Amino acid sequence: MIDREKEYLASEYFEKAYRLHISGKISEAIKAYRKSLAYYPTAKTHTHLGWALSLEKRYEEAIEECKIAIELDPDYGNPYNDIGTYLIALNRFDEAIYYLQKAIDVQSYDMKHIPLYHLGKINELRGAYFTALKYYSDSLEQNPDFELAKTAYYKLVAMMN
Repeated sequence: MIDREKEYLASEYFEKAYRLHISGKISEAIKAYRKSLAYYPTAKTHTHLGWALSLEKRYEEAIEECKIAIELDPDYGNPYNDIGTYLIALNRFDEAIYYLQKAIDVQSYDMKHIPLYHLGKINELRGAYFTALKYYSDSLEQNPDFELAKTAYYKLVAMMN
């Protein structure tokens, strides 16, 4: 099978996996993502597979998929952010901070408001409220419509009063 054909089949399986994923059929989506990867591995597909695995609370496997994505494309910001969120779920905050900071540092990543929000969450959980507010504010500066950061910011301000 030539590479173009493999890429096409991988793309078809990725689209199928994504549709299954969004419709909540996670175990079927995982199978389809793996099928896509068997034809042609991409950072995006590994990252999406990690996301699907995380929805089943299979965080260690999700982290491994994202690490493969980073090996394939170190300039793809999503897997850094995703690893950070999985590490937060595992209460491994120091490790999470490392990956969230890496997501922010990726030049081509245009969703920096998300890791900034997660850094705020970590600081809030640790009781570093002023630092948390700064991260929530930075997140909102990047994306003023980001509801999670807005809610967290105002909730924390209200709690501190």
